[in-house]
Amino acid sequence: MTHINTLDPGASPLDYYGFELRRHREAASLTQKQLGDIVYCTGSLVGQIETARKLPTLPFSERVDIALGTGGALSRLHELVMRSQLPAWFQQVAELQARAVEICSFEPQMVPGLLQTRAYASAVLGVLDKTDLDDRTAVRLARQRIFERGEPPVFWVILSEAALCQEIGGRETMRDQLAHLLSFEGNPRINIQVLPFSAGAHAGLTGSFDLYRFPSDPTIVYTEGYGSAHPTANPDTVKDCSLRYDHLQAAALSLKDSAELIRRVMEERYGEHRDSGGDPVA
Repeated sequence: MTHINTLDPGASPLDYYGFELRRHREAASLTQKQLGDIVYCTGSLVGQIETARKLPTLPFSERVDIALGTGGALSRLHELVMRSQLPAWFQQVAELQARAVEICSFEPQMVPGLLQTRAYASAVLGVLDKTDLDDRTAVRLARQRIFERGEPPVFWVILSEAALCQEIGGRETMRDQLAHLLSFEGNPRINIQVLPFSAGAHAGLTGSFDLYRFPSDPTIVYTEGYGSAHPTANPDTVKDCSLRYDHLQAAALSLKDSAELIRRVMEERYGEHRDSGGDPVA
């Protein structure tokens, strides 16, 4: 267990965050409890964050920045902290996503992490391991902040219809997840197409992949294995996957028709069923 007197700010971004939080708090002559009272949390939570035993949330960071007059330092550090908590094999991929000006993603089985709701992400991450599930879910959702930048990437997603039908986390979770997808209708930077079952054999049968495009650097193709990431800038691979993506887009439904299918699946498959008296039933 890390002790506050021996906390090494160079050990990790989380340790550095804790060190800076403690430094700013002590400079303001506040105890952990006093700061907790100001930012609406317990002094124990402040202590856990200062000793790198608990991940800070963005709202916590923003409130502390205001309370301690740090000029937004902890809020800016928060993104680095969350990225550092990703599995080591995925951290490079998260950096590529953060730098890309365009992301093209094909997912045959589930909604991609950049568009997952909290409940859906928690269900995916907790299949075999529920250890620190809340923190791991928060780390995944933090990646979605790339869409809050002044110039967010353009995100093209092609989902197999199977991803809409695979019930992850229960009917309510799926209903909320599909509603979340529909919330991007009309957003020119987040475009969702559905590859229907009727498309039959298609160019993505070998599995999911992403394309990351940059202003000047070569395009990167990303594929994923169990616990491993495989990004490559090999020109032949990039050419092949770019062609595959073009064919997938051609086979997929239009943006409008995709939204209609998502809405229909949400209502017919995950909608609230009622008995003859009008009361909801499972």
